[in-house]
Amino acid sequence: MTQKADFNADEWAKVVEGPLLAGMLVITSHRGGTIRETIAMSKVYAEARQQQGTSELLDAMVATPPAIDPDRAKAARDSAVEGLRESLQVLEQKATPEEVEAFKGFVRDVGQATARAHKEGGVLGIGGEEISPEEQTALDEIEAVLAQ
Repeated sequence: MTQKADFNADEWAKVVEGPLLAGMLVITSHRGGTIRETIAMSKVYAEARQQQGTSELLDAMVATPPAIDPDRAKAARDSAVEGLRESLQVLEQKATPEEVEAFKGFVRDVGQATARAHKEGGVLGIGGEEISPEEQTALDEIEAVLAQ
């Protein structure tokens, strides 16, 4: 079983940043809903913290408060895919296949929750799309990284 101690500080920062970058990719894909999307992302982290015990690595990851350099957040759209790819590469080198799959599932949950947090279009919450085409493109990009 892989533990946080198996990673150096730089590797751990990349691993912890991966799900956050996936959420940022979705948030920056389309205007609107930023606050709701951020709250939805936070809820996924909170739920993962409550379900501790399935993966020691995932438990340690969600116990580490996610943070991102403000300058990197501004360029999140451009760097999110590469950052997520780096996170996955670090994990694939050190973690078990089961832990890598748990990480991928968590990243998918973050992306989906973020995308579904705010309806696009419609009037007064009626109608509209649950996931905008831009958000779906971001989710597809995330899935492409996870499938590599």
